[in-house]
Amino acid sequence: MIDRREFASLGGADHGWLKARHHFSFAGYHDPARMGHGALRVWNDDEIAPGTGFPPHPHADMEIITYVREGAISHKDSLGNEGRTAAGDVQVMSAGSGIRHAEYNQEAGPTRIFQIWILPDRAGGTPTWSARPFPKTDRSGRWVTLASGVDGDDDALPIRAAARVLGATLKAGQSLTYDLGAGRKAYLVPATGAVEVNGVKLAARDGAAISGEPSITVTASEDSELVLVDAD
Repeated sequence: MIDRREFASLGGADHGWLKARHHFSFAGYHDPARMGHGALRVWNDDEIAPGTGFPPHPHADMEIITYVREGAISHKDSLGNEGRTAAGDVQVMSAGSGIRHAEYNQEAGPTRIFQIWILPDRAGGTPTWSARPFPKTDRSGRWVTLASGVDGDDDALPIRAAARVLGATLKAGQSLTYDLGAGRKAYLVPATGAVEVNGVKLAARDGAAISGEPSITVTASEDSELVLVDAD
C-alpha cells in the first residue's frame, strides 16, 4: 500500500521567519490519521528566513535528523557542540536523556530543510550530535545511507533506532529499487523533481507512506532528489 500525501494537503504554519509544512501532526497541526508512520514521528519541510532561527529549546528521547536542501543551518547545543551544516549535508542529534539546542540560518538567503524525527529504540542515554557531508554526486543513481541504527551501516551517521535515512538522485528516466523486507514501513519524499513509486505518481515535496510492500521501485519522470526513511 502506498498512501500519497500531496504537498497541498500537508499541515503547516507561516510565522513570517519560518514557513513550515508538516507531513505528520506537529505543534498546532493535529490530524489523528497522521500521527506518524512506524517509528517515524515527524517530517517537517521548513523554510527559515536569513538571520532567524529556532532559539534554545529542549528535546529528549528523540532521534532528530536534519537534511539541508538549500542554504545552511548553524547548530549550538548545551553540550558545547557547534557546527554549520550546508546544503547536501546531514546532521543528527540523539536527544537521549535531554539536551538544549538552537538552530539558526546565518546565511544571506533562505535555508530550506527537512527535519525528521524518529523514535529511539530505548529511552534515555547520553545525548550526542554529529554532522557530515554527503555529496550529491555520490548519490547519483543509487541509495546512500545518511543516518542509520542498523548493524553494518558503518558509513552513516549513527542513530539509536533500527531505522535508516537514505538519499539518492535520479536523472529523468532512471529507476532505483529498494528492498524493504517483511513488515517494514517507509516514507519517501522527492525534495525536487517528480517520480513514480510502484506506479504511484509523486510531485516535488509530496509524501508517500509505504507499508505492506516488500520492495519499491522509484522511476524519475524529471531529474529528482529523493529522501527515504525506512523505519519499522
